Formats: sequence, structure tokens, C-alpha cells
Amino acid sequence: MPFSFSSLWALVRLMRPHQWVKNVFVFAGLVFSQRWEVLPLDLAVLRAFAAFCCASSMVYVLNDWHDRASDALHPVKRKRPLASGAVTAAPALGLAAALLAAGLWLAAGNHTLLMLLALYVALNMAYSWRLKQVAVVDVAIIAAGFMLRLLAGTVAVGIPPSRWLLLTGIFMTLYLGFCKRKAESFQEEASQRTVMAGYPPALIDTFIATTMTATLTTYSLFATSPEAQIQHGERLLYTVPVVVFALLRYTYQVHRGHGEDVARDLLRDGWLLGAGLLWLFIFLSHRF
Repeated sequence: MPFSFSSLWALVRLMRPHQWVKNVFVFAGLVFSQRWEVLPLDLAVLRAFAAFCCASSMVYVLNDWHDRASDALHPVKRKRPLASGAVTAAPALGLAAALLAAGLWLAAGNHTLLMLLALYVALNMAYSWRLKQVAVVDVAIIAAGFMLRLLAGTVAVGIPPSRWLLLTGIFMTLYLGFCKRKAESFQEEASQRTVMAGYPPALIDTFIATTMTATLTTYSLFATSPEAQIQHGERLLYTVPVVVFALLRYTYQVHRGHGEDVARDLLRDGWLLGAGLLWLFIFLSHRF
């Protein structure tokens, strides 16, 4: 394939950089510990974030290479670079190798980060090539990917994670995973996916309600815990209604057929963006 701007752009699209927003979970420990003024720690977290961006993009590239034939028959996925023929197999596999090398280089010297990164890649490859067809297991792996990001930004860089924050992360990622399945159930091609047979509508709604309730409960307990009160004061308590609104709004969007692409839909909803900015304003209000 001759080099051109269009071919370069196709390789960029193949990496799905908009999905990197999911890797902000790496910054959770730094934000809640309020240690962002420690430059070496900032750099360590940034390296972990970049390593996960490389690893996640590599997984997307390999997934698209593996599924290129079936994606070509899909009404939406056929527009992906490999399925459409905009990128051929050789450059795609070369890009995956380069991303793997970059991720390993960024994580080099940090054995915990390397282990978490390797586990993330292994889980996601297993998900992409087989386990995404197993109901509940598929969502559990999605949630595990988010938790590995969170651990990379805490344990791997020496920030002690809050137990309540870890539990909140677990339930929130499960909630997002089941919301993704709910959104996919509205698509016409959903009936062709094996895993969707294990998700009747009433069951998905139950899973969403359960994990959303657990998320709100654990976040509220985190916001009112003695450790959070000492570190953040009362202001964290005032973020609870914002989190409640954000989860209700996202659930509403999911029941309208949105939510299949979590990163894209979070960025496109003005109310959700506003809730995120309001949460950040309240959280950082002591600095104003």
C-alpha cells in the first residue's frame, strides 16, 4: 500500500485513539490522593497511561485483523480500515508490533506495571477471540480491564488504593459493561451474536439496576468514609448527587439505544460532560 495521508489516517483510525479516554482510570489514584504536585509521581502515572494506550490500541488492531472477514459483512463495522481494505494485513500487524514494543518500553523498569499490562493484553485477547461469546464472563473481563488500569495508577506507582474506591471501580465498570450489552440489544444484528442469546432484556435490566445501585452505594460510602473526610473534607459528599445524576442520565441514554461505544457516547452527551465538569469543580473547589 503506497504511503499517503489517507493511508496514514487509516492506520490512526485502526488504533481507535478516541478509546484512550477509557485509560483515564489510570489517573484515579493520583486524583484522589491529591499528590499531583509530586512530579516524579506524575511522570510515572503518565507513563502508565501511555503504556495502556499502546496496549489497548494493539488489542484493537489485532481484534480487527482477526475479525476482518466477518466485519466486512457488518453494516457498520465494514467501514473499519481492515474490513474496508483501507489497511492491509501486513501494515496492521506491523503497527501492532510497534505498539507492543512501545508499551513494553514505557512499562520497562516497573515489574508491577509490566505484569498488569501483560494481564490486560492476555485477558483482552482471550475476550476478543473467544470469551466475548460467553455471557457474564464477557462483561467481567471488560470490568477487569478497567480495574487493571486503576491498579496501574495506584499499586504500580506506589499510591495506596482506597478499598471503597476499588469497590466503586469494580461495580461501575460492571455497570458500563452491562449497559454496553443493553445498547447492543437494540441493534438489528444483535440476534446474530451468540452472546446476546444469554442476555434476555429483563436480565440485562436487572444486572444494570444491581450494578448501578452497588456503584452508588460504594461511592457514597467512600465519600463519607473517615479517610476521605480527612483527605478531602465535606466537599466529596457534595459530589454524590452529581454521580447519581450522571448514572441516571447514562442509563437513560442506554435505553435510547446509545452506549454501545462507551467512550464515544460519554463525549457526545452534553449533560454527561457537564456532570463531569461539575464533579471536577466541586472536587477541586478548595483550590479556587
